[in-house]
Amino acid sequence: MTAHKQKEVGIDKQRKHTNDIQNTTYEVETMSKQAKTLTQQELRRVLDYTATRKHSVRNRALLMTTHLSGMRVGEVASLRNSDVLDAEGNIRNEIRLSAEQTKGNEARVVFVSDKLRKELELYTRLIGNATINPALKFFYSQKRISDGFTANTLTQFFHYLYKRAGIDGASSHSGRRTFITNLATKGVGVRVLMSLAGHKNISTTQAYIDVNDDMKRKAVELA
Repeated sequence: MTAHKQKEVGIDKQRKHTNDIQNTTYEVETMSKQAKTLTQQELRRVLDYTATRKHSVRNRALLMTTHLSGMRVGEVASLRNSDVLDAEGNIRNEIRLSAEQTKGNEARVVFVSDKLRKELELYTRLIGNATINPALKFFYSQKRISDGFTANTLTQFFHYLYKRAGIDGASSHSGRRTFITNLATKGVGVRVLMSLAGHKNISTTQAYIDVNDDMKRKAVELA
């Protein structure tokens, strides 16, 4: 390798390292300033509100996807029918996100739990999975000329959903942070959480975990 080529490789590595630090810092700052974790009562409040509005089945599926998978809002917005449904129209056991769909530009697998599967099946029955075009967005938008949600429009959707349901401090990151915190409360290790969240750094995952009274009560019982 020539000296010039070595210099280019070194610059590329430094840029990647800098971008990783910036992404981690941004994500940690976003969590600390914006994202509220929801209690079961607060989530029920949002679901009850959702049930009274238009597009209630779709909106419930969107909400529960973030709370039961931990996907980022941009990842949810990017989902195509082929990502979620197999050739027979059934919900896949795993959603394989490409590098282009993730924030960290690295492909990862999202595991579909039984609870999430039931939520998504309710939604697919509404839209008629027998006639679904695999190339179209999984979550439709009410705008006819739109190919589903973008990351920005879905972020706005969650902002107004939580606000109108009366949940202060919640944002599009709340489902993701609640997902991670709930698993941490149940004793799931931070390395497993890091993998499920698609984080590169444990410190980022730790910033998502909202330490609550229930966690502290369980901790002192171990003493």
